Parts: sequence; structure tokens; C-alpha cells
Amino acid sequence: MKNLYIALFFGAVSTSMVAQNKDTKSADKLFNRFEYVSAVKEYMKLVDNGKADTYVYKQLADSYYNMFNATEAIKWYAKATDKSQDAESFYRYAQMLKATGKYEQANKQMQKFASLVPNDQRAKAFLENPNYIPKILEKTAKFEVKATSLSSDKSDFGAVLYDKTVYFSSARNGARKNYSWTNEPYLDIYKSILGDNGIYSEPIPVTELNTKFHDGTITISEDGNTCYFSTESFKDKAFEKVKASNSKFSQIYLYKANKSGETWTNIKMLPFNSKEYSCANPSLSRDGKTLYFSSNRPGSIGGNDIWKVEITKDGYGEPVNLGSKVNSEGNENFPFISDDGTTLFYASSGKPGLGGLDIFQIDLAKDTDAVNMGKPINTEKDDFAFTFNKKSNSGFLSSNRNGNDDIFLVTPICGVDVNVVVTNAKTGEILSNAKVAIVDEKKNVIATQTSNEKGEVSFRVECDKVYSIQATKDGFEGNIFAVAKSKGPSLNVPAPLQPIDVIVTPTEIVLNPIFFEYDKSNITQQGAFELDKLVQVMKNNEKLVIFAKSHTDKRGSDKYNLALSERRAQATVQYIISKGIPASRISGKGFGESELKVQCEPCTDEQHAQNRRSEFLIVK
Repeated sequence: MKNLYIALFFGAVSTSMVAQNKDTKSADKLFNRFEYVSAVKEYMKLVDNGKADTYVYKQLADSYYNMFNATEAIKWYAKATDKSQDAESFYRYAQMLKATGKYEQANKQMQKFASLVPNDQRAKAFLENPNYIPKILEKTAKFEVKATSLSSDKSDFGAVLYDKTVYFSSARNGARKNYSWTNEPYLDIYKSILGDNGIYSEPIPVTELNTKFHDGTITISEDGNTCYFSTESFKDKAFEKVKASNSKFSQIYLYKANKSGETWTNIKMLPFNSKEYSCANPSLSRDGKTLYFSSNRPGSIGGNDIWKVEITKDGYGEPVNLGSKVNSEGNENFPFISDDGTTLFYASSGKPGLGGLDIFQIDLAKDTDAVNMGKPINTEKDDFAFTFNKKSNSGFLSSNRNGNDDIFLVTPICGVDVNVVVTNAKTGEILSNAKVAIVDEKKNVIATQTSNEKGEVSFRVECDKVYSIQATKDGFEGNIFAVAKSKGPSLNVPAPLQPIDVIVTPTEIVLNPIFFEYDKSNITQQGAFELDKLVQVMKNNEKLVIFAKSHTDKRGSDKYNLALSERRAQATVQYIISKGIPASRISGKGFGESELKVQCEPCTDEQHAQNRRSEFLIVK
């Protein structure tokens, strides 16, 4: 598998440049030149000849980790960590286990990682929420993900749509020599035209931006006349020579170009590039005033962080790290800023995720943490380079979920966030710990939650469908609140509940009628709300003993109605008992149609409903 997002940061994953001994010298030289395919072959010779030790196992594991071959990486990390090992090896081991869906085993390795570096933010995040995986998997999907024809049999990623043109990076150029890290050709920037029929034209290279080294990714201004893109620093003959491995090591630099007709010209290197670190994967805000990028420059929290820099009339400001809300001790990469300039999307290997790289989003206008976007955006594999075009209401992401870095189309699933606030109807006081359910048009309960300390509950539902909210809390009358059809993005639903205030006479508990549906004996939601009032009264007075009388309408035979009313009486009794009232305090009996409340001939549906009722007499 290809892990080309790492290929844009050569220093980010390398280990010691010093060989362990003369036996590993040849393999180490290849490893330190990032020629992992060849390095594995050399290390395996040592394994086959019985000369392997913990160091060789770790080098094999790291080689497969860098190539994102999770199965082989797990095999060798298991051997490497059998004895004492550095903390990062346990973290990588956990990442590879997650990439194959082995979450329980991954947690064990994370525990070891956390014990070695308890102050690492990744360790803290894990210890605070070790069972975060189920929460991510339970998230409601907000996007649909589909494969595209932009993908080839080589690595393709970083697609972004401007007007009708899709730009992306690809290794599909078979005429060029292979890059030793991935055993694929070097990356170039390509473009494809999106037709009105939704079909992409055959991708062609953007030749004026490409070099004989790695090129990509790219971002383009709102007017389409300016672009920023990534290219290896070899372009400007900026590199570091390493005699030990007879190698030249470049960085990734950011460049700017202007459009003249259909050609990109006036290509200039940005002033904050350096031979000491990389700057890559730019994303330009729609107003053209801020450039977001990833870098391992000094001041980074982890390997690579997300940074931003102000674009001024005179040039550029000083790059600013986006801080620990965005970045971690791991790697953060592929930033994309939304059209409104408030939401940042990016990939992270250091935030709690499903495995490999996961895509996160964060509202930069609020003091909130980054949120994992869940499935199907994220998988157990590498998921990265999320972009979105508001005008077309679609976007792209890149992923090796199918075994290769491919480009996927992203379209929003129309959804509405239903935000409920439960309050005391009389005082306006917030009601926490209320039980709130959202119900569809067919009265199916979609989801149930408990209101927080602010009385809040939120549900994500489909657009243009009718729903209702059912809210209950001890001491209050339950109620149903309508949720109108909406296209979103959100809908606020107040849910004021009336405190229970029941009329109690010397002989009877006076409730609203407990109506039953025709020919049925199950307790309805509306009936349950009324019975909850009785439960509250009985809890407040522990000496109260109640006798429930159940009645039917006069449709059906006397014998059938008597049996039906008996079932309704027992259903009522069982509901009261289920709420914690002792069975000795509640009993019931069915009276069929012998005690009609409304004498009628013929009867309307409303009159029949009034006769289908329950009454509650005080026995003691």
C-alpha cells in the first residue's frame, strides 16, 4: 500500500541515521534513504540467516509502517516490542492494529504507550476516553462517499474543484522513474474538466507546474488567477547531502504562480521556506488573505502541524501554529479551509481515530476541540485531503481504503440537527436528566437521549420529514412536541413540561382519560404520559391504594368487550408496577361496555374513543 502523504515530509518518520552494526549497514543505508522496499529485502536476509534481533524487527516494522502495510507491520512490531522499546513504537503498533480493526489489541498497546509518556497529549486523550472507538462508530453519517474515475492504478490524491476543473496529485505517469519509497513514479499535478453530465475528462498534467521530482498538492484563489502548490526543494537546488548514505535529502517548499491565459507563469518560492524543514499542502481562504499549510518547522507540537500565514499587500506575515486544539504530538496534514473561513478540515494521526490518518474538522471561530468526522468519511485505513466546494455542494477525499491512494467523491446527506431544550413550563427553569426521544411519522422511536445540565439534547435526522419529540421527567407531565419538515441545517424545538398537578378527591384520582386505540390493549405514548401522573401521586403518598377500572366502547360483543377491557386493565396495572409501585397497591378489572360514559346510537368516532377509557378509584 502507498503512504504518499508521508512522502511529502521526508524527515518526519526516519529513525536513527546510524547503522546498528556492520550486518545491518546495507539495509540501514537503504532505510535512511527511504528506499523501504529494498530495505525490507535486506533486513529479511538477516532474518533468514538467523542474524535478526530487536533492532532488525523494529526496522522491518517501521519500513512496513511507512508503506502502510498493516499486516506485516503488526507482525514485526509484535516481535520488536516483545522486549523494551521506545514509546513511539507502541503507538505505531496500535495504529496498525486499528488499521486492521483489532481495537481491543490496539488499546493494550496504547496503554503501554501511555505508561511510557503519560504527558503526551495522545496518551492523555486515550486515558481520558479509552473506549472512544464505539462513539466514533455511532456517529450519524453526514456524507455519502463514492469512488471516482479520477483514480488510476497508481496513487491519486488531494483533489480540489475550482469552477469546473479538478486539480489533484498523481503518480500515474509511467514514463518517469519510480520513487524508491513507494515503488511508484514521482508525483505530478494533474487536472480534469468536470462535465455537466458529471463525467470527468481524461486527466492531463499541468506541465508548467511539474518538475522531475514530487509535485502537489495545489490550492487556487477565488478568481482562479493565483495558485499555491508544493514541490520538492530540489527545484531550487536546495538539499542536504548525507555522506553516510550517499544521499541528497530535500524539503518540500511552497510556491506561488499566476495565471496568464491558460498557463501558469511567474512561479516564485514563498519566503518562509527553509532547508531545515518542510512546508506543504496549502489551502487558501476564499478572501485570499490567509494561507493554511502543514509544516514541521520549529514550534511544531508534533512531527507535522497545521500552520497559517497572513497574506498582505507587502508579502507574508509570520507563520502561526494553530495550537493543541488542532495539532498533536502525531502528524497533522492536508488542511482545507471552508468557503466561509470558519471550518478547518485536516488529517491527523495523533488525534483519537479509527486507524491510520483520520479526517477531523474544527470550528476556528469557537473555543472547541477538533471532531472526528466518523464513517464513511473515515475508515480503519488512511483517510485524508478532504475538500469541499460550496457552490457544487460536493467535495473530495483521498483514502487507501481499497488498497491504493484513490480519490472519492463526497456529497452531503441532507440532514437536520434538531436541538431540544427541556424546561419547566411554569418557571422556565432548565430541566436536566429528562428523557427525550425523537419519533418518526410512523411513531417509531429513532433515538433516545437524556438532557444535559443545560436541558439540551440534539438529534440528527433526515431532511423534509415529519418528526416529533417526546419528553418526560419525574414530577412533570410528559408531552409531545411537533418537529416540522425542514431542509436544515438546524431546528430549535422548545420542550416545556408542566409540573404534575393532579386532582385528588376523597374517592378518585382525576386524570385525563387513558384512551386506547380501537381493538387494542397496549398502552399508548399519550396514555403513558397520563399514567405517569398517577405514578407520581402514588410515590408522594405511599399509603395510597388504587383500583383501575377499564372500559370499552360498545362495538363488538359483550363477551369480547369484557375480555378486551380486562386486558386493558391488566396492561394499565402492569405499567404502574413497572414504574416501581408495589403490586399490592394497584389492582384493576375490566368492565367491558357495561358502564358507557357516553350513551349514543349511532356513536361518532370521538364518542367511541371517550368510552374506551380507564378510571382510578381510591381504595385506601
